[in-house]
Amino acid sequence: MIAEDPTRWLKPLFEFHKADTFRKLLPMLVMLAAFTAAVAWLEMNYLHLSHSHPLKNITLMHSLLGFAISMLLVFRTNTAYDRWWEGRKLWGSLVNCSRNLGVKLNAYLPPEARETRTAFATLIGLFAVELKNHLLREQTRLQLDERPHPELPDLDRGKHVPTQVVSRMVQRLTALGKEGHLSENQQLMLNNDVTALLDICGACERIKNTPIPFSYIVFIKKFIVAYTLTLPLGYVFSLSWLAIPVVVFIFYVLASLELIAEQIEEPFGNDANDLPMDRLSQMIESNLKEILG
Repeated sequence: MIAEDPTRWLKPLFEFHKADTFRKLLPMLVMLAAFTAAVAWLEMNYLHLSHSHPLKNITLMHSLLGFAISMLLVFRTNTAYDRWWEGRKLWGSLVNCSRNLGVKLNAYLPPEARETRTAFATLIGLFAVELKNHLLREQTRLQLDERPHPELPDLDRGKHVPTQVVSRMVQRLTALGKEGHLSENQQLMLNNDVTALLDICGACERIKNTPIPFSYIVFIKKFIVAYTLTLPLGYVFSLSWLAIPVVVFIFYVLASLELIAEQIEEPFGNDANDLPMDRLSQMIESNLKEILG
């Protein structure tokens, strides 16, 4: 891919100003540049500190703490990515489970049972949509897909909606079993797939309702700010005015890693780095219509 279009790999390097992290950090980068310039002016033009001043040795502290802050950021980023990737695996399992359920229903139900086939295709697709809405419901700024559905005209939005959808599926399977359209073994296999949908929902809720400890996040932010604010004190002696871009760049790298981790640790949202739940739920609806006709 790179050999075919070498500029494609290099293009993002020249569009860093369009990056989400750069836009969010820009005010702080400007303030840090002004602070570093003020420190440089005080040390060189006002205080006239010599290169033998003990303050020059403060860079030793940064050398010792650099390893610690890098380890903290690596752990922070890995932890956030693990949460994002687990959410993606759960939605992948939802896609597979929905398809498996549709394939089994297609095999067990006769072709002339059009109403039952349509009902299950609607309910299984509806579960994915309502799971997405359920995970987004606390974020009132988002427009949720809460259109009425013929299979659940009495849907209670004040209660756990995914459970209501699964309950309706179980009721239909039970009725089909009592009417003799499904054997006990077939009904058991379908019930296992249906209950697996709620297992996926519970796992997604565990991720959403268990955020990274606040004290840990605050400590890393304080550490980054204290680390970068003390950098100009020692770097001015060796870099003079060049300390301004160096300090700003160091802060940009450290703060960007923290900001990226902050964005991906909550995968169920509507930001650019969040999971494409809209696309996945639409794909499930489309797949079930194809499978069940």
